[in-house]
Amino acid sequence: MSRVLVLRLSALGDVAMLIPVLYSAAGHYPEDEFLLATKSPLLPIFEHRPDNVRIIPVFSKDQHKGLKGLARLIRELSAEQIDLVADTHDVLRSQQIRRYFRLKGKKVEVIDKGRWEKWKLTCRRHKDLHPLKTSIERYHDVFKALGYDFPIDFQSIFEYGGKDFSSIEHVVGKKEGTWIGIAPFAKHKGKSYPLEKMEKVLEILIGKPQTTVFLFGGKEEEEHLEMWAQQHEHVISVAGHFSFSSELLVMSCMDVMLTMDSGNMHLASLVNVPVVSIWGATHPYTGFCGYRQNPDNCIAIDTLPCRPCSVFGDKKCFRKDYACLQEITPERVAEQIGKQLKVKSEK
Repeated sequence: MSRVLVLRLSALGDVAMLIPVLYSAAGHYPEDEFLLATKSPLLPIFEHRPDNVRIIPVFSKDQHKGLKGLARLIRELSAEQIDLVADTHDVLRSQQIRRYFRLKGKKVEVIDKGRWEKWKLTCRRHKDLHPLKTSIERYHDVFKALGYDFPIDFQSIFEYGGKDFSSIEHVVGKKEGTWIGIAPFAKHKGKSYPLEKMEKVLEILIGKPQTTVFLFGGKEEEEHLEMWAQQHEHVISVAGHFSFSSELLVMSCMDVMLTMDSGNMHLASLVNVPVVSIWGATHPYTGFCGYRQNPDNCIAIDTLPCRPCSVFGDKKCFRKDYACLQEITPERVAEQIGKQLKVKSEK
């Protein structure tokens, strides 16, 4: 039996993309134990997991903050009697941790993030536009380098229990007709579809017979989502009404999710729901598309020579008009959702 330390401290979307690989490894190597070190706010996503996966919370305040906190974390990890280290993050903190274990004679493997490839993909003057290896494939490579050869056969986090619909019915009711989820927000402006256009998408969707739309978002977005829910019939905001785990359960009931290039895209992938995603400054070619998501459901303006201009969507638009998002019409978005619903009904 080996004890494998997996390092992926943040962020939500990146950690979510690790889960299909980590859980598949755990399933194919039940005699080994996999210890994932990740930031404590992400713990709820691991409520349902294989028995041989353990989460080591990393606290950003007090306990593990600064150099003293890092030293404390390394001591805590050292006490776990680690045999192998998979650094799937490759940032300053994970670099220090893996160096410690390497000095201890442990086998360590590190992710190749493809930073140079991604720079060429987003370079405005010498753009080299082609699909790069996905993050999931890069994670898989780290495990294979450690000697773990397995297929990625993950289906849903609810494979490991917890799918009790009675806990959500008091808010969402019993499912009737078509349920569509919308997560309209993203961290950066370069990934955020204009809200006035998104509301138009919402109006088109609820105009379809027997269709209910559910709105997903974080705490800071609750007020806006609740306003939409009050202004439109057949619209329910789940933001702030459920625990994180229960919100994932609600999401698993959707026939399709509409998201940005955001954490919610990856969460929907973890509960085996098809996603229609909107891409602005970023591009699926960077390798951050959702697990097993259909590339045809990635909506973007592919005729803009400046796209993609950013890996993460955090750069300001040099054109100053965010045409990559503004030129996507609500009708096109609604049409793609309709296509996905038709595909699902024909299965």
